[in-house]
Amino acid sequence: MKLCFTFLLTFLFVHHIQAQTIRAYTTAQAHSHNDYTRPGAFSEAYDQQFGSIEADLYLVNDSLYVAHETTDIKPGRTFANLYLQPILEKIEKNHGNIYAQEDLKLQLLIDLKTPGEKTLEALVRELEPHAKIFAPQGPISLVISGNVPDQATFDKYPSYIFFDGRPDVTYTPEQLKHIGMISQAFQRYSRWNGEGPLPEKDKKNVQKMVEQTHQLGKKVRLWATPDNINSWKTMMALNVDWLNTDKVKEMGDYLRTAPR
Repeated sequence: MKLCFTFLLTFLFVHHIQAQTIRAYTTAQAHSHNDYTRPGAFSEAYDQQFGSIEADLYLVNDSLYVAHETTDIKPGRTFANLYLQPILEKIEKNHGNIYAQEDLKLQLLIDLKTPGEKTLEALVRELEPHAKIFAPQGPISLVISGNVPDQATFDKYPSYIFFDGRPDVTYTPEQLKHIGMISQAFQRYSRWNGEGPLPEKDKKNVQKMVEQTHQLGKKVRLWATPDNINSWKTMMALNVDWLNTDKVKEMGDYLRTAPR
C-alpha cells in the first residue's frame, strides 16, 4: 500500500512538472511564409497578430521589389509600399509599438534573392532613416535570409541587421551575436507528409537540432513543413519556435481556439 502511494505521488509530481513546462503557443509564434504572395500582403498576417512575416526581395535598378520570381516583379509592388510604409503607419498609430498590445513584437524576415551585399546595401539605405523602429531598441526584429553575406562581414552592418543562420554552420561567439534565428528545410530531417505521427527517427533528428539551437540561445524555424493542424501540433510538441504556414487565417483561428 505504501509502495503504491509513493508511486502515485511520484506520478503526480512528474505530471505536474511536465504540465508546467508545456509551452503555450499563440499567433505570436506564427510565421507567415511568402507573405507577399497573398492579396492581403502584410495586413492579413498583421490582423492575425502574427509574430513573424516573410518577404522575398529583388534589387532592380536601385529599387527593392517584393516578388517570388523576377517575372512577378510589378510596378508598385515595392518593399516600401507593401511593408515599410504600413509598418511605419502601425507604429505611429500605436505610439511606438507595432501592435496595440505593447508586449507583442514583430519579426520581419527578408529573403534576399539578388546578390546579397548589393541588395542589403540598398535595403540599409532605405531603412536607415527609420533605424529606431528596429531591434534591439524598437519593436521590429529584422532578420536577413537568402543570399546572406559572408559571416565574416556580419559586424560591418548596422546593429539592427540580424541574419538567418543554419544549424550546420559553426559561428564564432561574435558572429553569433548577429544571428537572429536558425532555420533549415524540414526535408533535411524528414519526408513526412503531415499525416499520422512523425516517424520516431525523424522526430529525434528534429529534436536534436532544436535542442542544439536552443543551447546557443537562438530560436528555430523549419521551412517547407507540412501545412496542416497535425503538423502544427507536431512542431509545437517538438518545441519549434516559429510555426511556418501559408495558411494564415487557418493557423490564426487554430491557435486562438486550440486547447491549452
